[in-house]
Amino acid sequence: MSISLAAQNLARVVWNRTAKLYRRGRQWTRRRGKDLRETRKHARAQVKWSGERGRDTAQHAYAGVVRTTRYWDRLRQRAWPVVARDVAVRRVLRAAAHGSGPVIVGPWLSEVGYEVLYWVPFLRWFTRQYDVDPERVIALSRGGVSAWYRDIASRYVEQFDLFTPREFAERNEARRGEADQKQLGISNFDHEILARARARIGIDAANLCHPSVMFQLLRQFWLGNDALQSVLEYTEYEPIAEAAPVDLPKLPDRFVAIKFYTGRALMDTPANREQVRRLVERIGRRHPIVTLNTNLSLDEHADYVFRDIPGLVTLDGWLTPQNNLAVQTEVIRRAARFVGTCGSLAWLAPMLGTDTLAVYADDHFLTPHLYAARHGYNSMQAARFTPMDLSVLDHIDVTELASVDRSS
Repeated sequence: MSISLAAQNLARVVWNRTAKLYRRGRQWTRRRGKDLRETRKHARAQVKWSGERGRDTAQHAYAGVVRTTRYWDRLRQRAWPVVARDVAVRRVLRAAAHGSGPVIVGPWLSEVGYEVLYWVPFLRWFTRQYDVDPERVIALSRGGVSAWYRDIASRYVEQFDLFTPREFAERNEARRGEADQKQLGISNFDHEILARARARIGIDAANLCHPSVMFQLLRQFWLGNDALQSVLEYTEYEPIAEAAPVDLPKLPDRFVAIKFYTGRALMDTPANREQVRRLVERIGRRHPIVTLNTNLSLDEHADYVFRDIPGLVTLDGWLTPQNNLAVQTEVIRRAARFVGTCGSLAWLAPMLGTDTLAVYADDHFLTPHLYAARHGYNSMQAARFTPMDLSVLDHIDVTELASVDRSS
């Protein structure tokens, strides 16, 4: 019995151990199978993730290339015309400055405001940048403005000595009709003026610095596409220090000079006329007024005329086409304050040392000019320049603005 029992016990032990080994084997096999499945799953995930990451990387790289390409294309589109324009203009200016012979600057046929605010400072930069001796330079303009060019040109030719006022006005109007008020190119009228000017001063040929060069450079600034730096790089602002040699009527000891004319900034409307008249009347109650009306039809602008205001002094009989701007310049220089339409002589007055109130009803086209003017006046320490919307007359006492007391 003991042997049989021992055999049974041994059999059970063998069975139990075998079963245990079998279970362990199955568990190990299952774990290895699971690990293998997880490994394959992870490998598939890695492959998928790597593929997605590669696609993302490729897409990101492609997008970066597209953005960079577009950026440089935009930069090229913006910069290249500026560079090309600068190179072309400087080539023309170097040709104008070349040699030792005479250099004609002009003829100026556009608005007075552009001449004062841009053309004269541009010529000052040109002559200094290219070391052009003023003894070589001949300025060609109209209205007796030789004093404006005193530090730039040693000689001045008056265009109204070359043409009658009527002929000049008609030819200039025809030029504007064919092209533009701005001198974007050299017209047939320009060529004729230049020929007559050379004949008048007795020279056969001269180098030319034409206003079209400046208009090409600064036009994009006026259109709002270029920064102020595009103006500052080509202009030098300085006060106009010397007086013009002109005859003047007897003027009050202290007075306000006024010049109101129609234009985009101050259109000829009944409301504007009424507001301007109110302003002039208020000034006249406190100070003598000298009005700069010319009664000359030399351009597209018309003066606001106020003849029935007490104490108002006119320049009737003293103005001719040949001297009208020279006389107005000297009257403004002697005035305690200048008040007028924002534009034209309003840009000139601070350069003459006269505090200025520049009036407008619409500043849509004035923004770049106001920006350039303020910088120019600051750089030359000019007199005070105050632009004013005509509508403020309904809210303030403008007699305070027109005060001639400089210490106020």
